[in-house]
Amino acid sequence: MGKLEGKVAVITGGNSGIGLATAKRFVEEGAHVVITGRREKELKEAAAFIGRNVTTITGDITRLEDLDRLYAVVKEKHGHIDALFANAGWGEVAPLEAVSEAHFDTTFDLNAKGTFFTVQKAVPLFNDGGSIILNTSVANVMGLPTFAVYAAAKAAVRSFLRAWTLELKDRKIRVNAVSPGPIETQALEKAGIPPEMLEQAIAGFASQVPLGRRGKPEEIAAAVAFFASDESSYITGVELAVAGGMAQV
Repeated sequence: MGKLEGKVAVITGGNSGIGLATAKRFVEEGAHVVITGRREKELKEAAAFIGRNVTTITGDITRLEDLDRLYAVVKEKHGHIDALFANAGWGEVAPLEAVSEAHFDTTFDLNAKGTFFTVQKAVPLFNDGGSIILNTSVANVMGLPTFAVYAAAKAAVRSFLRAWTLELKDRKIRVNAVSPGPIETQALEKAGIPPEMLEQAIAGFASQVPLGRRGKPEEIAAAVAFFASDESSYITGVELAVAGGMAQV
């Protein structure tokens, strides 16, 4: 038996990268996962990759009506939630003088507002003793030029973690976060870094990591699976840096 045997898990942004790796790991550990993302084609491909025990729901976490639809399907199909990985997020780089109102609003809508309401609307379906895992970033404790808005939005998510740990303690719902460093996903490619500077940026981030490399999505998934399982039953309120030592030493 896997350490998530029989559990129902919801993963936002489960169609690619860290979310997809986590969904696959959860299923391997015995869970049934419900994954959501904005692109139906990628969701179908993700479901085929995972292979079994997966439900896909197209939606955007910045749209509250999409979240309502997500949880209506979860309630109808499963009746409850045991674990939630509020993973969906994204950041586009921009120097201070180039940040527009649209850039600011989009970044906070997805990373802060979207995460907040993803959790708020999930809580009524949660079994007591469940586990909520948030996705932050080492950027929220670092000074990274051009990442200011993204870092601030992820710092907001870190603040949610502190408050929710206390708000949900009477229901024994644990709230923790993984804080990734640079990971081998398409995040940097989609962050607005000019193509001719991309290799240099990847090498630059890797040079800041004591382990000397970018992490793999599966390495984040392993940490999320730990938080979702009973193995972390005495851990709550923690932000765990899964970053090869970046920002820790």
